[in-house]
Amino acid sequence: MTMTRLDILDRSVEKVHVWINDLAGELGTEDRQHAYRVLRAFLHALRDHLSVDEAAQLAAQLPIFVRGVFYEGWDPSGTPERTRDVDSFLRRIAGEALLAGETEASLAATAATRVLCRHVSTGEAESVLHMLPEHVRELLTSNRA
Repeated sequence: MTMTRLDILDRSVEKVHVWINDLAGELGTEDRQHAYRVLRAFLHALRDHLSVDEAAQLAAQLPIFVRGVFYEGWDPSGTPERTRDVDSFLRRIAGEALLAGETEASLAATAATRVLCRHVSTGEAESVLHMLPEHVRELLTSNRA
């Protein structure tokens, strides 16, 4: 049996590299591992603040491998999270991404939001942001370019 390349997987690998490189640029780092950790932590924190339906709608617009990261470890019965304050959101990102604290997590989350907004439809990005508590939404959109 001859092994053949699956174009859909090849394209998805390329897309995940685009997302990670884009986020690394936003973060001002060459460290792609760092950018991946931030992307993963951000997606998990975001996902857990969305309804199951909204999480599925967002996931449908993500490249295959980014979608896998998004769904990794998800327990939909616990969403949306009851804790809806900015500090908890940032502590979660800082802990999962191995960041120094909430200030670094804040910068990382706003950078990840800009990347997400560039790679999904405007309507979906607005819908996702609208589902968040106002103070979290304000934080994430404070430095949108």
